[in-house]
Amino acid sequence: MRNIWNPWHGCRKCSEGCQNCYMFFLDRLHEKDGGEIYRVKSAFRYPLSKDKEGRYKVPSGSTLHVCLTSDFFLEDADAWRGEAWEIIRQRPDVMFFLLTKRPQRVRQSLPPDWNGGWENVMLNVSVENQRRADERVPILLSLPFKHKGIMCAPLIGAVSLRTYLDSGRIEQVICDGENYPGARPCRYEWVESLRGECVRADVTFLFGGTGWRFVKDGRLYKIEKPGQAHEQARRSGLSYEGRSAVYNLAGTQASFPATLFNVEDDDEA
Repeated sequence: MRNIWNPWHGCRKCSEGCQNCYMFFLDRLHEKDGGEIYRVKSAFRYPLSKDKEGRYKVPSGSTLHVCLTSDFFLEDADAWRGEAWEIIRQRPDVMFFLLTKRPQRVRQSLPPDWNGGWENVMLNVSVENQRRADERVPILLSLPFKHKGIMCAPLIGAVSLRTYLDSGRIEQVICDGENYPGARPCRYEWVESLRGECVRADVTFLFGGTGWRFVKDGRLYKIEKPGQAHEQARRSGLSYEGRSAVYNLAGTQASFPATLFNVEDDDEA
């Protein structure tokens, strides 16, 4: 099942975590410019697409990861976002996973009937180091969303989230290293520390990947084979299943005790 929805493509780098962005790298491989931002006509209405029998291609209870080759709150997408919100509104039976480095733009970009948030939308901020965590997570906590998470990726510095986890409003933390050429090292002790804070707060923690450069016990490991970074992270046993988060989606009650973010081996829409 395809669980990625990219209604637009392309982005603008806005912080140090963007330095080796995978989207820019992959676009260069295809002789494209990742800074060119455009609406993806073939995928824009993907959540509403149906098969020959008239059934939604994205089944009820699914999770769609939105704008993984852009940012849902990118300034350049302001003209398209209203229509995207309308599509999300029409699928209250699907969870939409939003990830942004621009939480300061979120409040002004919400639909007029947002009120306290929609049950089928989860907002996650991306933080790569302590500076960005302290910049973005407080804004996340102030925003009217029913479901909130933090993605520490690419993790390029030590991060403590303890104060924010104590709020009781963070449902999950995802951690991953940096991949592709130029990858900066991710250190085991950074991941272990984050995991400890999540265990203390009983918040789900997913160690999704080591990245291409991983340091443990003073040794630098180069991990570049396809799928190897994810497998090494899985074998570490650092992921933790915290308290369950229940999403009352229309027509179904979905419980995600582990994580809403699992896109490996899936295609892009």
